[in-house]
Order: sequence, then structure tokens, then C-alpha cells
Amino acid sequence: MTGFILLFGAPGPWQIIIILLVIVLLFGGRKIPELMKGLGQGIKEFKKASKDIDKDIEEEEKGEKDAEKES
Repeated sequence: MTGFILLFGAPGPWQIIIILLVIVLLFGGRKIPELMKGLGQGIKEFKKASKDIDKDIEEEEKGEKDAEKES
């Protein structure tokens, strides 16, 4: 993606409008809210999973520190 931006530059407002129009034509006005809902749920699940991983790592580090103190 960065190669695209370096080669062609960042898309301007007209290019973004054209891209959005193509998306509306491809998916139709009724499908876009469903797609956005699915995207939002995916992002929510990703954030939840990353928080769970951070929590697990913190608990493991705490357990290692406690084990060092006991020995």
C-alpha cells in the first residue's frame, strides 16, 4: 500500500468520491449498512481479543515475579 501512495500520491477528494460511488454501485445502498455492521463487529472482536491477550501476558508476568520472590 505504501508503494502505491509513493508511486501515485495520496488520493484526493475526487478520487475518494469516485471510489465511494463505485462501492455503492457494486454493493447497493442496502448492503452497505450490513457491511459496516460486520466491519464494526470485527473490529470490536479484534479489540476484545487484543485486550484478553494483554491481560494474559500481565497475569503471566505477575506469576513469574511471584515465583521469583518465593525462591
